[in-house]
Amino acid sequence: MLNLSFKDRISLYNLFGVAVLTLLIFSAIYITVAFTVNYDINEELTREVNVHREKSAKVNGKITLVHKEEWQQSEHNTMDMNPVFIQIFNENGKSIDKSPNLEQKDLILHPEATEEKFIDSQLDSVPIRQIQIKLEEDGQSFGHTVIAMSIKPQYRVLNSLQYILVITYILFLLILFFLTRYIAGRSISPALVIMQTTKNITAHNLKDRITLPANRDELYILSDNINELLNRIENAVLREQQFTTDASHELRTPLAIIQTTLELLVRKPRETEEYVLKIKSCIEEVNRINGMVSQLLMLARFENFDTNFQLLPIAINQLIDRAITRSKEKINTKSIKINNSNMKEYFVLSHESMLSIIFDNIISNAVKYSNNNGEINIQLENKGDWIYCTLSDHGIGILSDDLDKIYDQFYRSEANDHRHIKGSGLGLSIVKKISLLLGIQIDVQSNKGKGTDIHLKIPRFKM
Repeated sequence: MLNLSFKDRISLYNLFGVAVLTLLIFSAIYITVAFTVNYDINEELTREVNVHREKSAKVNGKITLVHKEEWQQSEHNTMDMNPVFIQIFNENGKSIDKSPNLEQKDLILHPEATEEKFIDSQLDSVPIRQIQIKLEEDGQSFGHTVIAMSIKPQYRVLNSLQYILVITYILFLLILFFLTRYIAGRSISPALVIMQTTKNITAHNLKDRITLPANRDELYILSDNINELLNRIENAVLREQQFTTDASHELRTPLAIIQTTLELLVRKPRETEEYVLKIKSCIEEVNRINGMVSQLLMLARFENFDTNFQLLPIAINQLIDRAITRSKEKINTKSIKINNSNMKEYFVLSHESMLSIIFDNIISNAVKYSNNNGEINIQLENKGDWIYCTLSDHGIGILSDDLDKIYDQFYRSEANDHRHIKGSGLGLSIVKKISLLLGIQIDVQSNKGKGTDIHLKIPRFKM
């Protein structure tokens, strides 16, 4: 198809459909009228046949009209008002008599024609319809009578109707095309606004939004969905920009420490013990960078994680025990007591490796922010379709104003007051993302100086 605009295609499709439908209607009108006109002509001829069937007779061997006054009727004398033409032929096809209105003209006899068959012909350029009947006496044929009527007025009506229908059809389609094109243009104007607005939206300009149409139709839904998509894209871009800024800042700090330490070491010779101390400090910062990079990769992995993973029954007690074992060195270093007396085995429906990451992070945080000789309590409880897990520590706690920020990437509450506690601020961000993937509900409650309670609501595996 030609490279037509959307509104032109709508107009043409609509025009084609209406053209076919209108053609069928106009054809039906013409056929109905033509059938009615021809039926009336045939009926009139049939009546004439019935009238004249017995008016011709054979007298003394000659064919004659029984009532000669028949020719005096106006329909047989004139060509102007509904003329009826009659001509009588003998058995040899020779004309014996005819109506006065035929004058010097003759009707055509068709000997081979079927009896009482309607035949269209012309009489001196005037369209006529004729019928012929056999003349019989005592079962013997002695001639034919041909009766004809002018059909010029009827044909004039049919030709005029055909002309009017054709002209009306063409004008109607032309008007319909331009009217449909105008209406289509008005109808798609909101779509043109959408196109223009989306054209102006770039990576550097994500603030613009599509003005919602007044009517709550399909275009309204489309505009609203595009606006929602733009909101998600803008939020994703902002998060990426913030992530890049925060990651750069967090990685720059340990790198600056390593650089400063190494610069101090090369300025002048130092004692072996001092070299060892400074190198250990650099190794700690390198380990911190490695840990941060690992967490960043993990965060990026779960950001685009395929949600079509399989959930399996998992013994949550064993998962918690393994997470405690992995933090055993830090636990022993700070002499922290772990109260995990869950003798009953609980099964959850989850993903083992992702659920392990959650417990590794929250137990590691609990140990990190607990005081020396502190306690950490872990409780499990079965409630209907859920397993409730509560992990409580008696550490430094979190300010109430900071609780709504703890899931933000790189955020650490009162980081300047706790410089001795190493961390990246990514742990709870990872926990939150995995919780959303696994359908786990997480709630954190904390009091400054008293400790923190983390509540997990995990789907239970039904035996």
